[in-house]
Amino acid sequence: MEANISTGRNRKKTVPQFELIAGAVCLDFVNTLDDRFSSEPKELLKEYADLARFAEESAILADAKVDRVVERSLANPEASRRALLKGIRLRGVMSEVFYAIAWQKPVPQEELIVLNRFVQEAAQHLQIVESGGRFAWKFDDADDLEAPLWPIARSAAELLASDRVEFVRACASKTCEWLFLDESKNHRRRWCDMTKCGNRAKVRRFYSRKRNEL
Repeated sequence: MEANISTGRNRKKTVPQFELIAGAVCLDFVNTLDDRFSSEPKELLKEYADLARFAEESAILADAKVDRVVERSLANPEASRRALLKGIRLRGVMSEVFYAIAWQKPVPQEELIVLNRFVQEAAQHLQIVESGGRFAWKFDDADDLEAPLWPIARSAAELLASDRVEFVRACASKTCEWLFLDESKNHRRRWCDMTKCGNRAKVRRFYSRKRNEL
């Protein structure tokens, strides 16, 4: 497997692979299955290097740690595949939970149970560290291939336990429906990205009005 991830000094020159517009890492991760509800969903996590790339671009792992897990994945293809499939499983349970919230439906308890297992596993790698007289949570430095999943699971737990969870939305575009956190002033945002889905909707409305005027 050839890693399609930037390393070392070339990292900053790489074109981003993911559109991180959701406002929360866990929601951005759910969005790595594009066109989710279409007849042909687009998988953005095709190999372990894609999972590492997500960790790099979302800054949930330090650059040096990203390099180390990529190197380890190349030396352990079967283990890296298991870690990727576990990540896809985490994405699946989070999607069930957060889409239920976005659509104001009951959260499936069986999926919440599985999500809690991911959260508990991630918590085993958390520690308190001191820096400049202040203390903070930090994940340990273990070069585990599942390391990218820990901050994603924690992000989901923090969002679910916060007041912001009521502002989880699904894009109003039926060809998109990406999840995002609506932090607009009046909490009436409809589109995941106004420059894309929002503009396309404006164009459709414009041409619809023009046709009706003829």
